[in-house]
Amino acid sequence: MKETIKQTLADKAWARWTALILIASMMFFAYMFVDVMAPLKSLLDPQLGWDSTAYGTYRSAEYLLNVCGFLIVAGFILDKMGIRFTGLLSASLMVAGACIKLYGISDWFAGTSLETWLNSWWTSMPASAKMASLGFMIFGCGCEMAGTVVSKAIAKWFKGKEMALAMGLEMAIARIGVFAIFSISPLIANAMGSVVAPVAFCTVLIFIGFICFSVFCILDTRYDRQIGKGTAEESSEDEFKVADIGRIFSSQVFWIVALLCVLYYSAIFPFQAYGAEMLQCNIGGISAKEASDIFRWFPIGAAAITVFLGNFLDRRGKGATMLIYGALLLIMCHLIFAFVLPATHSKVIAYATIVVLGISFALVPAALWPSVPKIIEEKVLGSAYCLIFWVQNIGLCLVPLLIGYVLDTVNAGNPVVQQQLAQLEQWKAAGIEAPESFFIHYDYTIPMIIFAGFGVLALVFAIYLKTLDKKKHFGLELPNIKSNVRAERAEAEASEE
Repeated sequence: MKETIKQTLADKAWARWTALILIASMMFFAYMFVDVMAPLKSLLDPQLGWDSTAYGTYRSAEYLLNVCGFLIVAGFILDKMGIRFTGLLSASLMVAGACIKLYGISDWFAGTSLETWLNSWWTSMPASAKMASLGFMIFGCGCEMAGTVVSKAIAKWFKGKEMALAMGLEMAIARIGVFAIFSISPLIANAMGSVVAPVAFCTVLIFIGFICFSVFCILDTRYDRQIGKGTAEESSEDEFKVADIGRIFSSQVFWIVALLCVLYYSAIFPFQAYGAEMLQCNIGGISAKEASDIFRWFPIGAAAITVFLGNFLDRRGKGATMLIYGALLLIMCHLIFAFVLPATHSKVIAYATIVVLGISFALVPAALWPSVPKIIEEKVLGSAYCLIFWVQNIGLCLVPLLIGYVLDTVNAGNPVVQQQLAQLEQWKAAGIEAPESFFIHYDYTIPMIIFAGFGVLALVFAIYLKTLDKKKHFGLELPNIKSNVRAERAEAEASEE
């Protein structure tokens, strides 16, 4: 008599892909909010009085509480309380942070006693930037926590299936949020005559993202009931314990992955914050909107190859090799931005380099994140993702500060920049708005060399990771669609003995 095999929701293609769309939509809107001000950077000084240092501080604020330990706590919460509770908490934090940031740059905040008090200390930082930084700090806690929730949710729903493809598609959908906001943000700002309007638009989208995750929770609850999770059937041996974190910290390959992650992402996300203005400065003669229109193609290179790359990784493997190729492309692109683009002022080169950088951004994350379940056991997987994100956030917190400081410092002796800053101060003193075409023509050579340097270090760790995988047989080069990955690894180890 044949035993009937009961299908779960995760076994049904429509259910698992619907779950992916719902959680990816939340991250799509989150990424739009993260970069809503990036294409408007050249307008922040004339409209809000933010210089590069103030803007760099604001960008770093997104990661400050995470670096101070929130992400470690988030890992405990995720592994102890589960995907649904942690996801709803992270979505709520994003909503709260978005509202505070919007309030800080709006007319509702201007002229209040709170603004007066905030202006009374740390006078080099405008009150609007301080309030926006507070909101962005809270939003960042929710956004980074949500990223770990999504990674664990995909690992759960796509275990033994199209995991790399699912993670790649989720990341591609989220990154397309960058394309969308670099397209939409300047249009809304120009139409409404203010940088506040795009932020308000994205705040509404964050509410919609909260709703999307709430719908996912309904599906996930049904799935857990089918597999008996959270019931008496679940073994107490599989429960998360705080002591298990020590096993993560003691893993050499965990630290290699974490350091590779922080170095690579430090050359990507902070670059997004300055990329549009860099293009405007290095090409010359183009508006902020034209620079944004070029930069918005950055995630398209990733989206274009994600399906093929994810399918290849799932069926053929070679994840560690992909990390090496991604780092090489990253280095090449940043060096082109540093030296070739300022010399040629070519829009064609700018477009091509942006798309290639996007391809690099597909190679590394698509190979990196599906590799974590191969080196970390499932019950502490959430904590492992959070700890990797925590290490990553240290870089993402410090690098925007570094780049903002470097921009102001290396351009302190630049006569063109100093003349433009003096002109801006004269307009402000006279109560005259700066022309829409006005921007500070910074020299971006040193910042781009710094980004390339992060890529070189990431390449070193990628090569070392592949070497270690050959010795330890973690399975990083193996396909994801394979139920016997551990058995294959054991066979490889046995054959060497």
